[in-house]
Amino acid sequence: MADFPLYARSGLEHLLQPGHRGDHTGEPGVAVALRNDLALAYVLVRNGKTGELRTRVQERFGLRLPMAAQHSEDDSNPNPDGLGFVWAGPGRWLAKTAAQSGAALETTLRNELSGLASIINQTDGRCVFRISGPSLREVLAKGVPLDLDPRAFGPGDTALTLVGHISVHFWQLDRAPTYEFAVPRSFAASFCEWLLAAAASHGVVVRTA
Repeated sequence: MADFPLYARSGLEHLLQPGHRGDHTGEPGVAVALRNDLALAYVLVRNGKTGELRTRVQERFGLRLPMAAQHSEDDSNPNPDGLGFVWAGPGRWLAKTAAQSGAALETTLRNELSGLASIINQTDGRCVFRISGPSLREVLAKGVPLDLDPRAFGPGDTALTLVGHISVHFWQLDRAPTYEFAVPRSFAASFCEWLLAAAASHGVVVRTA
């Protein structure tokens, strides 16, 4: 099946037109962009193969496969859009990259991790929002039931949680802070509406990724 641009199929075009939102008249406190360029795939370890999978990922991709609620990127290439593995629960990771299509990422992982893991393409199943800004922690506190203080949650950390009734998987990229939220496609519009409403008093700028 051919890959298509995520944004064209997201249903969020009317909500995420580039520009400013909210009543705030100064510099916007939150910036949001839809990551329509990311390929995603779940990696599910085969029974008893965790050690071998960690070794294979290190050998083939130069990456540490996180065993706890963290994500890993290529240390030799700090570009956050390169290949990364995000912990998604025991024995499960979300692989992500902006350098390949969903089908190409799936093929790469199936070939390189053959016999050690099952691969499930999630490119069309998730919408990913990149969110940043000086007011972001205050905004997220309105819906994210986790302590996002820098002393408790920082770059490299990830979590699976709920925002209202919406299941989200998110990770922190840097100290700015910048986060990426992966949301099931069927709930992406609801999450977007919540975010824009929660951030309205701080000012929001919608950007292209």
